[in-house]
Amino acid sequence: MTFVSHARDFAGRPVVDVPAEGPLPSVDAPVSWRFDVWHYDGTDDEGLSEEFREAFDQFVAQAGPSVESLVVGSWGYAAFHPAPIAQLCAAAPRLPALRALFLGDITSEECEVSWMKVGDVSPLLEAYPALEVLRVRGGEDFGFSPVRHARLRELVVESGGLSRAFVAAVLDSDLPALTDLELWLGTPDYGGDADVAELAPLLAGERFPALRRLGLRNAEIADDLAEALSAAPVVRRLERLDLSLGTLGDRGAAALLAGQPLGHLAELDLHHHYLSVEMAEAAVAALPGVRVDLSDPREPDEDDGEYYRYTAVSE
Repeated sequence: MTFVSHARDFAGRPVVDVPAEGPLPSVDAPVSWRFDVWHYDGTDDEGLSEEFREAFDQFVAQAGPSVESLVVGSWGYAAFHPAPIAQLCAAAPRLPALRALFLGDITSEECEVSWMKVGDVSPLLEAYPALEVLRVRGGEDFGFSPVRHARLRELVVESGGLSRAFVAAVLDSDLPALTDLELWLGTPDYGGDADVAELAPLLAGERFPALRRLGLRNAEIADDLAEALSAAPVVRRLERLDLSLGTLGDRGAAALLAGQPLGHLAELDLHHHYLSVEMAEAAVAALPGVRVDLSDPREPDEDDGEYYRYTAVSE
């Protein structure tokens, strides 16, 4: 899987593109404005695209006080230009109504996720204390620092590989309102070296007391995660558990089904999996009251007699 299209909805609102020129289109209901400036001149420029900087300032001047939800797409050419985190933070006084932010709505045709220079995204939470939803996508130079935020209820981090340091910083954060956490753990080939040990405080239920929906997605260690979750205390208070987009196979699924009861879940998302037909049928039969998503079954690739499973997103 690659990111083949831009988000068409975000934070429960349709996404409407900010036009390159002219006034914003009139809308009849709340929307998520999508701001995007794709620019590549063939040079390795470490500075933020000037086209983005100027156009974003114009957008904020035009609509800032009314913007409640914002999607930021390309900010130049993401492999060369660092993300506009400093500019977004500086604009906070002019975006007083902002409650939802998606940074990095960039397709693979524009820039592979592993090439995206993002930086430390925690300053966004410090700059926007009223933010309720933060979704970020990135790979290269992708960081997080422990932070306290009283209002954030949804945090989604999409990557081909999250480092131990990144995961540890998220788990060291004080997020009392967080109900939804989604981490795309990825593969070691793209920096995803976090393992079950780094997630221990989360799995033990020691972090984020309001958490009700947990996604540990796009993980090469999906079987290990499923085994750990089979007895993890955090599962008892979840409404939704998501292990999709990874390399889950029969070992992990069998452990999950043989572990603690899962009948209290509203949904168990396992799509993009490597389960046998028999195991997939067993999972559905074992959880008759749960929506079990087993779509997009995969087959391992073979190379010289070796079989390989792949996460949905890596490079």
